[in-house]
Amino acid sequence: MSQEYTAPVPDIEAVEVPEPAAVTVVVPTYNESANIRQLLHQITESVPGRLPCEVVFVDDSTDDTPEVIREAAKDCPFPVTVLHRDEPVGGLGGAVVEGMKAAGSDWIVVMDGDCQHPPSLVPELVATGQRANAGLVVASRYIKGGSRAGLAGSYRVAVSRGATWLTKSLFPRRLHGISDPMSGFFAIRRSDIAAEALKPLGYKILLELAVRSRPRAVTEVPFVFQERFAGESKSTAEEGRRFLRHLAGLRTATPLARMVVFGLIGLTGFVPNLAALWALTQAGLHYLPAEIVANQFGVAWNFLLIEKVLFRDRRRHRHWADRTVRFALLANADLVLRIPLIALLVTRFGLAALPATALALVFTFVLRFVGTEALVYLPRRRSRTT
Repeated sequence: MSQEYTAPVPDIEAVEVPEPAAVTVVVPTYNESANIRQLLHQITESVPGRLPCEVVFVDDSTDDTPEVIREAAKDCPFPVTVLHRDEPVGGLGGAVVEGMKAAGSDWIVVMDGDCQHPPSLVPELVATGQRANAGLVVASRYIKGGSRAGLAGSYRVAVSRGATWLTKSLFPRRLHGISDPMSGFFAIRRSDIAAEALKPLGYKILLELAVRSRPRAVTEVPFVFQERFAGESKSTAEEGRRFLRHLAGLRTATPLARMVVFGLIGLTGFVPNLAALWALTQAGLHYLPAEIVANQFGVAWNFLLIEKVLFRDRRRHRHWADRTVRFALLANADLVLRIPLIALLVTRFGLAALPATALALVFTFVLRFVGTEALVYLPRRRSRTT
């Protein structure tokens, strides 16, 4: 369960506010206790004098970060809320979504808790969005005036640039106008967030927002990525794997894309199928029963890849044994259906064997994809209770 704490707001004199919108600063944290006081000090120095603000920390820490936030919040001239999550569902991206749901302002600015994102840029992000009538304003390291100087080491620089190139290649339309889709520093209008459509996984929430519910208009401002104030980076090999899984899930979000990936996975299944067929026939088994047995190796291979790559987020709808049996039945039914269909196309419609076989393969492939999606991975219908 989440635990919430809101610091009292000290009495302060009214200040002139040149920008028309208020802002909620959402900061996801994981063991950042050494950075909290510095971050709140920087926000206090640069934001409330220009823009009424509140800060929402969504904390997944295992250290004393929540207590440090509560203590430091007593000196802040703006509301500070701590939402501590006992279960970090969705990782950093899930934490950001929780913070967005708790925001009470027209504009939400998302930034890291390690002081690598300068709070002095928060008013400019909001002001730029207001002037451009944009729904999303990205702080970019890759436009004129921006810099990735704070990235530690050539390895992290290479990983960052590689991830940026990969994501922009996979989503050229959705990420048009966003030079830095890996940025964790951005402002978004609350009205442009479709929280129910988001399925965050890991730490690249901007990518999730841009692909699943891209706002009406996007603009950018440059920023210089700062060095971490204290502590160590949370980027790990596991986060990298989660990022790749996230990319795969985003790329296969449409039925057409899922069908293409389903077909590509099916093609790879020929390798274990043929390898098993060769081994069985070399061992002296007749080719017909050998083909039936070998086909099961291809089925198993395809099932494992589909589970890991294509329908990972739908596995919870059915027990693994139920999914396995259903998938195996559908895959083997393909063989039973294909031969009579080829015979029908040849004898009834006069097609030659080769085009008849090709047409049958396409037809049974589409049926297999639709059947797999509908009978194996769609949620079960809940029975009505009277």
